[in-house]
Amino acid sequence: MSRRVAIVGVGWYGFRPVVEEASFREMMFEAAVRAYEDAGGINPRTDVDAFASCQEDFWEGIAIADEFAPEPIGGTLKPVFTTPGDGLQCVASAYMMIKTGQFDVVVAESHAKPSDIVNMHDIILFAMDPITTRAINMPNYHAIAALEAQAYMSRYNVPREALAYVVSKDKRNALLNERASYGANITVDDVLNMPYSVSPLTRLDIAPFVDAAVVVVLAGEDVARRFTDTPVWVDGIHWVTEDPSLEYHSWEFPRHAMLAAEAAYKMAGIQDPIKELHFAEVDARYSFKELQFIEALKLAPPGEAHKLLLEGAFDRDGLFPVNPSGGALGEGVPLEVHGLARLLNAVLQLRGEAGRAQLGKAERAVVHSWRGVPTTTSAVAVLSR
Repeated sequence: MSRRVAIVGVGWYGFRPVVEEASFREMMFEAAVRAYEDAGGINPRTDVDAFASCQEDFWEGIAIADEFAPEPIGGTLKPVFTTPGDGLQCVASAYMMIKTGQFDVVVAESHAKPSDIVNMHDIILFAMDPITTRAINMPNYHAIAALEAQAYMSRYNVPREALAYVVSKDKRNALLNERASYGANITVDDVLNMPYSVSPLTRLDIAPFVDAAVVVVLAGEDVARRFTDTPVWVDGIHWVTEDPSLEYHSWEFPRHAMLAAEAAYKMAGIQDPIKELHFAEVDARYSFKELQFIEALKLAPPGEAHKLLLEGAFDRDGLFPVNPSGGALGEGVPLEVHGLARLLNAVLQLRGEAGRAQLGKAERAVVHSWRGVPTTTSAVAVLSR
């Protein structure tokens, strides 16, 4: 059906290395209150038809963690479902529900408190194949990303300077973002002079974690104008999981991101992304991933992103700004909230509410998120105002 879907409200809480004053349930509540107020002061008990929450039991440390989803977001005794995936997947689910015509307003939520996790390494190892990968018991799970970086850099002759440029660019951008805890005025040489954590990645090439919660309110176009004068339209959205086996998926190029982007662009009627879009918020939890995802989203030919990057094409004042918010390297990684964090920054840009981080031209954007090592799942959304 042709009914369009709009984002009519966003709310967030946290985005700090440690949120000491609130539990993850209280963070959800605070973000929800802000989102409902942003959506014109809606009442979730009467105005929302269904709720979607993206979370993972292992991040929570609680079995059947979804039982905690309804109450903090106002969904008690209402239709609530949870997805063990990235927050953008919840937005996609909400989008599909509204497109059916059976739901007018659906809320998507995700939250994370990695500061509560004392055995992060073991949890990520648990996500790996128990026969072929977990049994190796690698001492540093970032080694998988490092191997991908080596494969990518070797295949396309990408210099380390390009990775360092991504770090410098994103951390400088983050200085303008009120949610970014890891903004820094650092140079390419500062990054290159750091010792390796796992070659070719230094500590600065790896995004740290943050505690955060984000709530997004979506509505069908026939009701969206009741809530806001500045709706942000979801023109296309899709997610893809490539072969999850590390032995069989492509290490040099993230096909999952490319396939998700192709489907989202087709829905949005995008033929030439670099000409029809104005900026991108992409997953950059590792510096080299920003380059990979720029290429997967067809913002540069395969193997060419680093050349355009070093020419300044993806700077805030460049041809096509990428991660003007600072991305994960500047803002941190809030686990499954990461896709909603990228979406939040894009929505604020499109509404002209990004503060000091505001771009001069922001009318249409692409948002991307990846679930991180060891997954091969990407979600992509095309937004417009």
